[in-house]
Amino acid sequence: MLTIEPVDLSSKQHIRRFVDLPYRLYKSHSQWVPPLRMDMELMLNKQKHPFYEHSDAAFFVALRAGRVVGRIAALENRPFNRYHHTRQAQFYLFECEDDPAVAQALFEKVIEWARARGLNTLVGPKGFGALDGYGLLVEGFEHRQMMTMMNYNYPYYPRLVEALGFHKEVDFISCYLSATAFNLPPRVHSIADRVQARGALKVKRFTGKNELKAWADRIGKAYNDAFVNNWEYYPLTAREIKFILDNIMVIADPKLIKIITHDDQVVGFLLGFHDVSAGLQKAQGRLLPFGLLNILLDKRRTKWVAMNGAGILPEFQGRGGNALLYSEMEKTVKEFGFEHADLTQVADTAVQMRSDLVNLGGQLYKTHRVYGKEL
Repeated sequence: MLTIEPVDLSSKQHIRRFVDLPYRLYKSHSQWVPPLRMDMELMLNKQKHPFYEHSDAAFFVALRAGRVVGRIAALENRPFNRYHHTRQAQFYLFECEDDPAVAQALFEKVIEWARARGLNTLVGPKGFGALDGYGLLVEGFEHRQMMTMMNYNYPYYPRLVEALGFHKEVDFISCYLSATAFNLPPRVHSIADRVQARGALKVKRFTGKNELKAWADRIGKAYNDAFVNNWEYYPLTAREIKFILDNIMVIADPKLIKIITHDDQVVGFLLGFHDVSAGLQKAQGRLLPFGLLNILLDKRRTKWVAMNGAGILPEFQGRGGNALLYSEMEKTVKEFGFEHADLTQVADTAVQMRSDLVNLGGQLYKTHRVYGKEL
């Protein structure tokens, strides 16, 4: 018999069985990268995660004969709905065996939860914040997950969701770029050089984390302001910005973080990260006793860089800002000896940036699809 049970967030046992499912479903899968368990558990902690200061979520597991065979989270992001004048519910953390009955029962529970709150659409996968990534993987299953925010799933997941009447809401495309193919036209570098020579825009580089932390607030404001025209945008709270920056600080190499300034204000940023997915696979979701060592070793060995955050304020995009951003992107890849770059999750609604990435030589190699359904 199949039953759907809510997760009691005061119960460590309930939280553990919710968190554990993907570790069993993807055990030994060559492309899946296990998230850190502590990060997953934080999403279910309403006292610590900043999302719950303005919004709400519920979590459900599907059980058959006492065995967990599926899970899902239901979210209501109130600031997003206010900003976009919508009544949207989100689903996230969907994991399921290849069983349509399980998927249907899970989504029926989420729809029931959403309707009880007066919400009229359901969209997802869409998480608790900008670090959670978007969508189900629909193309690129042969490639390893880049970091843990880039969701990975089996090919049957889209089939289960589409069978329930969900349709494409937006696709997020990731591009692959080899260092040998990344050769900007000389005029792009010339524009970037002229912009800096005029002094209107400058590139700020960092050598240590203390220096980076001194700019954290200004970087956070620019991060919040740069994506106002994006499909997924909503104004982040100060605590959410701090949450993002604190997480970035843990994994960042300051030398891979660059910002573009105008009169000492941050108007653009380029966030590069060593790909440590192989180390995370060895860690199996735990930092201790050897997980952290595996991650640090992989950080030194990897030849991949993830460009997981690049933006410039809209008012500077036509004033040489884009040329400066892409010029610095090429320098990051080549000056640090990377052989491969992943340009992570650009929405198909961001037409100009997608066109720019293709013109730079980027190959579209992964597609994550966010689905939607009227309730």
